[in-house]
Amino acid sequence: MQITGKTVFIPGATSGIGLALALRLYERGNTVIVGGRRQELLDRITAAHPGIVGVRIDTAEPDSITAAAAHILAAHPDLDVLITMAGIMKVEDWHSADFLASAEQQVVTNVLGPIRLIAEFVEHLQSRPDAAIITVSSGLAFAPLRVTPTYNATKAAIHMLSETLRLQLADTSVRVLELEPPAVRTALLPGQEDSDFAMPLDDFADEVVQILETQPDVTEIQVQNVKFLRYGEARGDYPQVVAALNRLDPHGN
Repeated sequence: MQITGKTVFIPGATSGIGLALALRLYERGNTVIVGGRRQELLDRITAAHPGIVGVRIDTAEPDSITAAAAHILAAHPDLDVLITMAGIMKVEDWHSADFLASAEQQVVTNVLGPIRLIAEFVEHLQSRPDAAIITVSSGLAFAPLRVTPTYNATKAAIHMLSETLRLQLADTSVRVLELEPPAVRTALLPGQEDSDFAMPLDDFADEVVQILETQPDVTEIQVQNVKFLRYGEARGDYPQVVAALNRLDPHGN
């Protein structure tokens, strides 16, 4: 995938992985539009980086997605990359029904959010000569963390959605790539920013950009740290991968 001279929209880019990638793509000569729910964070980013554009969007709200998409396409008709970054992760205990509200919230944000985003942009992207949709799954799509059952399931759904969209859109100018992060030092879960188990954010973002620059035909963007989870079944050590993963607590300790 060419990563210079593009116009890129990243909803869920006011912090963490989304912001780190947004800054690196901007530094490489792309027009970058960051999306997020909190206007004060968008204002802070655009003030610090005047070339970056901020758009308010809540990917859990269909009307917000529709309004943001209309604004972006009117202002940036050259948009050719969508990165469906926004997502949430919550610890759950399914021994009682108390998990249900959390589970539903994660399904709306992590699965319906990307689906609704793609629905708003897919026709436009097909009009561009070299376009891409980058979905964001997780290493936990391939090996489950015991305490995050719904999150694991939503990311497995995104993996299969990505695989299928790649087949459907093969006759168009739109490439479908899947970013598969391992645990990264972000605020996705409380304490994860300081976890020794999680990968440093800058190291992760740098490796992702290097993969995009050096592997133009890549379909699954996998840093080295995620391959332990991604390929356990193929290697034949899936039970050992799951056991090792679940010896850790939710914060990676």
